[in-house]
Amino acid sequence: MYAVIETGGKQYKVTNGDVVFVEKLDVENDATVDFKVVAVSTDDGFKVGAPYVDGATVTGKVLKTGKGKKITVFTYKPKKSSKRKMGHRQLYTKVQIESINA
Repeated sequence: MYAVIETGGKQYKVTNGDVVFVEKLDVENDATVDFKVVAVSTDDGFKVGAPYVDGATVTGKVLKTGKGKKITVFTYKPKKSSKRKMGHRQLYTKVQIESINA
């Protein structure tokens, strides 16, 4: 059994026990979160929501929040002596999927 959930403007295919890195959620560590289910696959078949599946929930436990690796962003305009170098670290929340209820 698997489900497609939506959070942070992105969609993730998850199963029971998966650990996923999602966009930062405003919750504490060891808290439980419920996700919107876009599609779910069970023994009975595949069900797609319009836009979400009614009565289906995916529950996850927040393991930790943090920052990803640093990337360098370098922009320049040729022949104008204009350049800028910046760094960026994306915030994330590490979530373990506990149950899929279809």
